[in-house]
Order: sequence, then C-alpha cells, then structure tokens
Amino acid sequence: MVVLAYTALAAVMVVCAIVAVVSKNLLRAAIALGIGSATLAVIFFLLNAPYAGGFELSVGAGLVSVLFIVAISLSEAMRGGRREP
Repeated sequence: MVVLAYTALAAVMVVCAIVAVVSKNLLRAAIALGIGSATLAVIFFLLNAPYAGGFELSVGAGLVSVLFIVAISLSEAMRGGRREP
C-alpha cells in the first residue's frame, strides 16, 4: 500500500514537472510547478523528513509559485493585456 502511494505521488510530480516545462502558458506552468513542489513536500513528509518537507512546502510551493504568478500578472498588465501570437 505504501509503495502504491509513493508511486502515485511520484507520477503526479513527474507529470507536473513535464507540464511546467512543456506548457506555453506561463501561468499554467507556474501552477504546475507549485503543485509538483507541494507533491514533493508530501513525499518528504511520508519519508519522515518533516524539516525538508516544511522547507519545500514553504519555499518551493509557496514563495516561488507566488513570485512567478505575480511576475506573470505584472508582465501581462504592462503589455496592456493583449496576447501576442
């Protein structure tokens, strides 16, 4: 049962990483990066590494994702909200 949980979490993390790299939409890539980082934090917690999990959750999923989303929103606002092909 534990192996199945680790395998499922690892699969979610790999899919999120691939979406973050391949996606052409920057907001979708930033959200996928945050979800992948949160999944990695859950894996750390399951491996009884609470400090590593807490650090990954606060810095990886929290701070970096918020900074990316704010930067993307500000860059789109500066362009006037129009999308370039």
